[in-house]
Amino acid sequence: MTNQALFAIGIFFVTYAFIISEKLHRTIVAMSGGILMILFGIVTQEQALQHIDFNTLGLLVGMMILVAVTAQTGIFKYVAIRAAKAAKGKPIRILVYLSVITAVASAFLDNVTTVLLIVPVTFSITRQLQLNPLPFLISEIIASNAGGTATLIGDPPNIMIGSAVPELDFMAFLLNLTPVIIVIMAVTILCFVLIYRKELVTSPELSAKIMELNERDELTDPALLKKSLTVMALTIIGFMLHGALHLESATIALSGAFLLLLLTGEHYLEEAISKVEWNTIFFFIGLFVLVSGLVETGTIAKLAGEAIKLTGKDPLHTSLLILWLSAIASAFVDNIPFVATMIPMIKEMGALGITNLEPLWWSLALGACLGGNGTLIGASANVIVAGLASKEGYNISFVGFLKVAFPLMLISIVISHLYVYLRYFIW
Repeated sequence: MTNQALFAIGIFFVTYAFIISEKLHRTIVAMSGGILMILFGIVTQEQALQHIDFNTLGLLVGMMILVAVTAQTGIFKYVAIRAAKAAKGKPIRILVYLSVITAVASAFLDNVTTVLLIVPVTFSITRQLQLNPLPFLISEIIASNAGGTATLIGDPPNIMIGSAVPELDFMAFLLNLTPVIIVIMAVTILCFVLIYRKELVTSPELSAKIMELNERDELTDPALLKKSLTVMALTIIGFMLHGALHLESATIALSGAFLLLLLTGEHYLEEAISKVEWNTIFFFIGLFVLVSGLVETGTIAKLAGEAIKLTGKDPLHTSLLILWLSAIASAFVDNIPFVATMIPMIKEMGALGITNLEPLWWSLALGACLGGNGTLIGASANVIVAGLASKEGYNISFVGFLKVAFPLMLISIVISHLYVYLRYFIW
């Protein structure tokens, strides 16, 4: 291993240690780690820029602007009251409803968009019931990543795999991944109920007050609501058709955001821009550059290559190794560069004699997407929700999230392990 690779690994682990310790703000730490990769010559500035996923950043900024303008219509409070009333004001039932809504929405949007829409609803509900929102937010993070695994358009790793393997179209993802995700979500929701049943208790009076609320009173600006929902619907349709339109999700999100600003007038611009989570955006930039050091020095490729050698190219063992390796790696490293490294490796294995690569692709998708639930920095949605919570005065700590999420991630991978084994090698 070269000195540069050792430097890259050292910077990576020191940076992550500071992020986990929470002694400094994670954005400052991540950006500092990324800058050190450049200062030590591990990557050039040009290489660092190439590794920054501007599609992810553009998607985040566009959706944050859309949500900021739409929130002024009162629609999120309206949805919050409807959901709470449907659940009879019972906190555990509300948590289950919001988890299911988040998972389903994440399958047909992307999970980042979904949490940007659902988190304001969650804060509205928890304020009404005087509850700690963190159990709801953690449940929604896990549900968003699980739900996003179910379809081609739900999570960036799936989009990358579908792009690299054209025969794996929307229906292929739906038929191969949705069944196991339904099982995983059912088990996960049961775990949520067991974990939080004692914590989420409110008074009958607060529940009764929820039932007395008139959700229509929250819709304060019908004209803005009509414009916002129209643009939001067009944006969602754009996400679903982005492959046919040959447009990246960032282009669609930013087009929707500025179309809405064009329709509503410039007096919404400054407030919408101020609502963008710039701390989160720069945190992602720092992480992308930090991971670029591992990619450019060949560390990630070497790790994946050595792991695959252990299987002797056996399809079953290789599939299961990819599943577990992807899950553990994606819990600590952004899954986008990891998947980018694994795709050519799996293709090369096909050239070396493994005739049926399909189980390997599904294992990669399940491991990379579900593995993002393992830690607070494992997936984009996790970081976004943590940033939104921080703005509201609530801290989702790295260790606190890890205690709940990592065991649930392992359970989901065990279920996926059984599914891959039974469906592709037994049945």
